[in-house]
This record gives sequence, structure tokens and C-alpha cells, in this order.
Amino acid sequence: MSRIDKLARSNIRDLVPYSSARDEYSGSKGIFLDANENPFGKLNRYPDPHHTKLRKAISSFYNIPVENIFLGNGSDEAIDLLFRIFCVPGRDRALTFSPTYGMYEVSAAVNDVGMIKVPLDPAFDIDSGAVERHLKDSRLKLIFICSPNNPTSNSFSREKIISVIEKSSGIVAVDEAYIDFSINKSLVSLIGKYRNLVILRTFSKAWGAAGIRIGMVMGNPEIIDLLYKVKPPYNISTLNQKAALRRMKEPGKYKRQIESIKSEKIRLIAKLGRLGIVEKIFPSDSNFLLVKVKDADTIYNILTEKSIIVRNRNSVVPGCLRITVGKKKENDCLLNELKMIRL
Repeated sequence: MSRIDKLARSNIRDLVPYSSARDEYSGSKGIFLDANENPFGKLNRYPDPHHTKLRKAISSFYNIPVENIFLGNGSDEAIDLLFRIFCVPGRDRALTFSPTYGMYEVSAAVNDVGMIKVPLDPAFDIDSGAVERHLKDSRLKLIFICSPNNPTSNSFSREKIISVIEKSSGIVAVDEAYIDFSINKSLVSLIGKYRNLVILRTFSKAWGAAGIRIGMVMGNPEIIDLLYKVKPPYNISTLNQKAALRRMKEPGKYKRQIESIKSEKIRLIAKLGRLGIVEKIFPSDSNFLLVKVKDADTIYNILTEKSIIVRNRNSVVPGCLRITVGKKKENDCLLNELKMIRL
């Protein structure tokens, strides 16, 4: 039995997955009388449960073998599936860093898995000493590392992340939702070296396709096979798979939009830095800024009244707003309103 098999819950290892009609016959042509579908219409057929064309396109774009790629209904489905596969409810634990993306903790609660939250250090990086105390816990089955991190916007030290991967006996999921905006390289090249490493990616950010809800997991084939074993049979619609394929046929447009956002971020940082209500702009390695202001609640409410919606993170990082980099016109509207605020 492999290390990954040992980590997976016994009921998952023994599970006989649901076999859909498209599992038994995967051809695209023929007279289909096997799935109890309505014979009329253009969307009357079930979607490909293996996401074959889209996974091939992703494989080609990222230069990763198809067998190393899983697709979910957003990264949130993948996060939930990792809990269901590797954590025994009421017994096992997961770990993440605070502050970070809130769905890790929500999924832990839904699956009755205890969540250890290790505070980031003053520079919003991983506190190696604080996390290492937990790594020998045999009940610790999952670690989530969001880098670049949400809401702090910075990337964690590559060396510290690798140290966690090497010292962990469980699965380490590195969430790279914002990596396309980063100056740092993805860790995806390490999935062959570290079999307990999975990388989470998404169509929601750089690809500009949050509405189609497609998340990616990149990892060793054993983990990918387990994810496909447990997922619902038709988790991504035909329409959404086709929409993602259309996005991937326009790599030039994708890259131009990323560069536009990066350029606007630089301009936005410069303009915000001149405002008296802004106390600090934290280093950003993503498509958003964490900004400390004089009165986050008041400023948030003023902007909302003007139909300019930022994210109030005061309860997570005191005094801070999270501002997504928009188009130039949108950013100018934000800046003009902020200039008029007197506190």
C-alpha cells in the first residue's frame, strides 16, 4: 500500500465509485440510448465526467501530464473533497495560517475536522517555529497554504513552504489562485518530487472566468485518481467546460489582461500612497491590495454609499481594506472618492 493510500480514509480506499453511462462508453458519436436522456435539444446530453478536452488543453498550456490534473466545480469543491478523502470526521485535523482564505476553515467545520490556525509572523510570512510544533501530530492530515495569500496579498517564502512539505506526513495543498500575478514561480514543478503536494489553481482570477466555476488540482496521479473517484459524476457542465476551452484558445488575451492589471496596480499604489487617509499599503503579489487606513469601517461605508464596493477586512486585519485592482476608469472613480474623504 502506498503512502497516499495509507493517508486516505479506509472507506474511500474501499469505495466502488459510481459508474455513469459516459464511464462505460466514452465515444462522442453514435445513437445514445444508454443514459435516459431526452433525445431532443442541444444541451440534452450529460457533460463529459472526465473533462477530457479541457484537461488536454490545460495539460498543453501548463506542460503537465493529463493524469496529474483534476477539475472541480471551483476550487472550493476540490478543498471539500480533500477533507472528505483524507480526514476522518471527529478525529483528524487540518492546519492553515491566519489570516487566510476562509473556505479552508468552513470546509473543515462542514466535515467535522478540527482546524489548527497558526498566526503568520509580523511580515505575514510562515512562522516556521510555530508550525513545526504541529507537524508530528499523527492526526494532522491536511495543510493549506495560500500563496500569494488572501487577504494579505503577499507570497510566502518558497523555502518555508518546501520545509513544511518535507516535514509533513500529511497532504499539503498550496493554493496558487493568484500565482499568475506574482513575480514568484509556481511550485507545480515540484509535484513529481513531493507526492504529498497538490497545487490548487483556478479559472476565476487571471483567466477572468469566475462565473464558470472551474478549479484545478495538480498533483500526483494517486491523489488525482482519488479525487475523480469521489467527485459527483457530472460536476462541471458542458457549457462551462466549453467556456473554459474558449478562454484557453486566447492565450494572448489572457496575458495582456494580466499585464494590464499589473500596470494598474502600480499606478494605484502610487496614487493611494499620496492620500492622507492611507496609513500603509502592504506589499502585493496578487491582483489586489491590502490597505491600512485611518478608519476602515467609516471609509468602507462612505464608498459603499457611492456604489464603490471594496472588502472591509477590519475584523481580520485591523484597520484594513482589501481593494481589487479594476480597470483604469474604475480605479479612477475609487481614487476620486477617496480624495474627498476627510476624517
